[in-house]
Amino acid sequence: MAKLKVAGTWRGIIEIELENWTVTMLRDEVAKRSGLDPESIKLIFAGKILKDHGDGTQTLAQLGIKDTSKILSSRGAAAEEGKSIMEEEERSRRLSRVKAAATALSKRHADGSLPIEDYNIELEDQGGHRVNFGTETDQSAAMMGLMLHTKGKSLIERGMYSDAIEVLAMAEESFLVCDPKILEFVDNISIMEIDIVWCYFLLRDLKCLSDAGVRLEKARKGLERAHGKDLSRVRLLQAGQCPELALYVRLELLEGVVAYHTGQNHKALNALKSAHAKLLQLQIPDETLSLVMGMGFQEKDAKRALRLNNQDIASSVDFLIEKRAKRVQKLKDNHQRQKEILEQKTYGVTPMKKAVDMQMLDRLVSIGYARDLAAESLRRNENDFQKALDGLTNPEVNCSIQVYIESRKRKRQEKLVGITVDELVSMGFERGQATSALEAGGDREDIIQRILSLEKANPGTATLIGNGGTASSTDNGAGESISNEIDGGAEQDAEMNDETTDEIENRGSTSGESDGEEERDAEIEHEIANEIAKVDALSAYDINLDREIEAINEYLGMLDASQTSG
Repeated sequence: MAKLKVAGTWRGIIEIELENWTVTMLRDEVAKRSGLDPESIKLIFAGKILKDHGDGTQTLAQLGIKDTSKILSSRGAAAEEGKSIMEEEERSRRLSRVKAAATALSKRHADGSLPIEDYNIELEDQGGHRVNFGTETDQSAAMMGLMLHTKGKSLIERGMYSDAIEVLAMAEESFLVCDPKILEFVDNISIMEIDIVWCYFLLRDLKCLSDAGVRLEKARKGLERAHGKDLSRVRLLQAGQCPELALYVRLELLEGVVAYHTGQNHKALNALKSAHAKLLQLQIPDETLSLVMGMGFQEKDAKRALRLNNQDIASSVDFLIEKRAKRVQKLKDNHQRQKEILEQKTYGVTPMKKAVDMQMLDRLVSIGYARDLAAESLRRNENDFQKALDGLTNPEVNCSIQVYIESRKRKRQEKLVGITVDELVSMGFERGQATSALEAGGDREDIIQRILSLEKANPGTATLIGNGGTASSTDNGAGESISNEIDGGAEQDAEMNDETTDEIENRGSTSGESDGEEERDAEIEHEIANEIAKVDALSAYDINLDREIEAINEYLGMLDASQTSG
């Protein structure tokens, strides 16, 4: 049996036999569950309306529908509903693009095929320590989960709650791929569960009450594991500070709402009173806020600091100064990382499309090897330190790497100035001088003038420059043997260039695009990167509580009214 996910006029999962069911049978089943006339329902799959072709015996499998495929059910006929279908299709396509972009970004981040230029994500525990991943699969899944979670939060801020639920569900799927032990002491998944239920609440979707209850229970257990009972662990790790308090206001509000709508009034009252008490702790007097803002800090930063430091002004200012210094340092670190990325790109990628390991490179350089020489040895040996070192200590291998590097430098210089050694030789210049002039840099005219000045400084060499270009000769009687020796070297260079041209041309390629992979979705990737750049370690807890205040008062009022009437 296959499972189809249906959304639209009816939302749920239908179990069917793809090889036996037809469009008509599926339409009748959706109509039955949604209480509508089958004739008024349109089924959409992969952006196209499903229709009965021919005698109506074509099966769903023949139409390309597979297990877990998504089907959109919509009522047809009216023009405005047709517009709604198009909007739903566009929404579905955009969500697919978001997932594909996050997958591509996380894959490049994890496989080491060149580091991300636009962002750098790290997962930290409650002590601010970086979480180390056991495998590339864990790293890729966690990175994707973090990116999608950030995207989901952005959609919540924009009021796109249905889209946010879809994206947060994708993030949840990604996190579930990780080893649970790695995520044991981080609260990302718990926060994500709360964010999903918050979307249910903002949509006033009472149909999701049972799911909301399960998610909140998981969130509560996850937070207790990460933060400790009564926040004991997080207070110890953060020296008494507790930035997570606003998060617990939202959690307890949602717990109270679910309890109220499931008839558990006593439980609802306790949860809402607890949320209200925490809310009062987070209220910042205007005078206190003004004093901190008067010292040159933004309102948002001042509120965050005062909440975190129990409204103590001196501690809050110290906190803000420290944060500002950390921000400056992070900016410096990012610039340094950017420089490393640019350097890393110049070394190309290994045969397995991995970037050169910069830590391994630093180790080889500390031993005394030239940086470009060590990098090329690592690149050829898939970042295996010992093999790279063995190659560098082998005179023949070392020499071949040096020849290759010089060849590569010359090729780059030729490309830069728009003239090659062979062109200069065809103009009548001696090959050795042409090579030296190119390596010295400059534009086309500079290089030619440099060679001419060398010719004047060496009157023993006669150079003929004509339309056809002739070879040069010297008066030492050994011109032929020297010329042959140089030509032989040129042939060796050409042979090496033939073997390494693809490597040179593909240097800097980080995503395997040259191997026929799909093009990157630059728009969505850039969008995700910008959203990530705006968050920091405290962003998840920096919650505007205006809606929570209204909701707590609303539900406490309803509970009071129900008790009075009872």
